[in-house]
Amino acid sequence: MQELKPIKEGKVREIYDNGDSLIMVATDRISCFDVILHNVVTKKGTVLTQMSKFWFDMTKDIIPNHMISVDVKDMPEFFQQPKFDGNSMMCKKLEMLPVECIVRGYITGSGWASYVKNGTVCGIKLPEGLKESDKLPEPIYTPSTKAEIGDHDENISYEQSVEYLEKRFPGKGEEYASKLRDYTIALYKKCADYALTRGIIIADTKFEFGLDENGNIVLGDEMLTPDSSRFWPAEGYEPGHAQPSFDKQFARDWLKANEHDWTLPDEIVQKTIDKYLQGYELLTGKKLV
Repeated sequence: MQELKPIKEGKVREIYDNGDSLIMVATDRISCFDVILHNVVTKKGTVLTQMSKFWFDMTKDIIPNHMISVDVKDMPEFFQQPKFDGNSMMCKKLEMLPVECIVRGYITGSGWASYVKNGTVCGIKLPEGLKESDKLPEPIYTPSTKAEIGDHDENISYEQSVEYLEKRFPGKGEEYASKLRDYTIALYKKCADYALTRGIIIADTKFEFGLDENGNIVLGDEMLTPDSSRFWPAEGYEPGHAQPSFDKQFARDWLKANEHDWTLPDEIVQKTIDKYLQGYELLTGKKLV
């Protein structure tokens, strides 16, 4: 069996070249505040991959996506090892657009901190009198630049996203920026409406897009996972304070409250994976095999 090495390693994922496709493996690593922690969170990679598959299948009527298969039998022999089963996705190759497409339906996190300071989120003026975790009148699109590992992403305005894309794709900045915004909002609305029927609020999320060989915009990366989104239980939702969540907020909160060397205690790791699994089962209606 030929041993394969990833061509790119992100904070959580590894990407392998498979000729005319890529294979993306979601590892059980966990990152918080742009730092990779020392712990592994068992099954986390499988949750991320299977959840992305669920949403990709649901939204292909809005925009095509890069997923080809999550069945390792469709992949080279190297991936038919237990450690790749369930957490690997074969994808189309795309030229990724260098913008993280963030959409916020509720005010929380860094958005709330910014609103408290000056009534805006990423330069967008919001109504007065909002409370923490309030639902926004309409979802807002707040793009950011895509940072290399070790750097922080930088929030930019929609107008700056036009300029940013124009520099890299002359003559296409306005077209790409407006399509990214419109796709992001459309995807969020469809999925957030569905999630509510399953008892989950999607407070915010981010998408990434790329161009296929014909220059069409295609949804790439991961989609609506606990790593790229804030999921809250709808039951007990109450604006005015932070909400409990189905993601790594547990880990983030512990890291903020304690001195540490980027290692979580075992019980926080267990709580984190329990939350990931609970979110997956609620949203999909299926237990993770």
